[in-house]
Amino acid sequence: MFRNNYDNDSVTFSPQGRIFQVEYAQEAVKQGSVVVGIVSKTHAVLAAVKRNAEELSSYQKKIIPVDSHYGLALAGLASDARVLSNFMKQQSLSSRLTYGRPILLSEITSRVADRAQTNTQQYGRRPYGVGLLVAGVDAKGPHLFEFQPSGITQEMVACGIGARSQMARTYLERNLDQFEGSSREELIKHALRALNESLPQDKELTVDNTSLGVSGLEENFTMYEGQQIAQWLDTTFENRNDGGDDDAAATAADAPAQPEAAGESMEVDS
Repeated sequence: MFRNNYDNDSVTFSPQGRIFQVEYAQEAVKQGSVVVGIVSKTHAVLAAVKRNAEELSSYQKKIIPVDSHYGLALAGLASDARVLSNFMKQQSLSSRLTYGRPILLSEITSRVADRAQTNTQQYGRRPYGVGLLVAGVDAKGPHLFEFQPSGITQEMVACGIGARSQMARTYLERNLDQFEGSSREELIKHALRALNESLPQDKELTVDNTSLGVSGLEENFTMYEGQQIAQWLDTTFENRNDGGDDDAAATAADAPAQPEAAGESMEVDS
């Protein structure tokens, strides 16, 4: 049998037990620009790389504040994320009106997961083509949850999703032991460094293409963009524009002369 005999809807299993529509939705997440989340004992941080479709357009919003105590970062279809974030806002407001307390992050992610999983059981619906990192602080402390299009959610200490996110996850795994005791500023710097690891060599984080979301035990979820993050970028990557050029020039001066190449190489962002 050909594969397309089993990928016309999200309720049909292939003979290998796969649901191709769900896998296609997960591929949409991998096409989105990278987002990173980290938690410590006191804070939760989200960091995201923003894209613009063309030079004349604005940058796409990647971090969405949902309630005063938490927000989300998205990778994938922004329109699907808007639908899910509106649902989360309604559920958060309902919790405050009904019970007089902010909703727990474990509860809201569970409700979103149930909503997404329903799309894999009903004919004529498709899975949400977006992955989410939900981060914030509730009555039980700081939390970070990953949401997948299949309806799976899991709590994480640190996570990265989106295009080239494997390199960000490698950085997070390498520094995992440092996160729990990190201060607010240290956690932000770790998130920015992980984000920077996922970029091609000819790209760098700037005030235009980077956004941050921070929540703490005594701090509401706040989003930072533009010049608000300039100081963090300068202190985190303080050597990228200072000593870097001088070191490169010195290395070039010491290196033996090379014959001119017939053509120039081009890096491909895969």
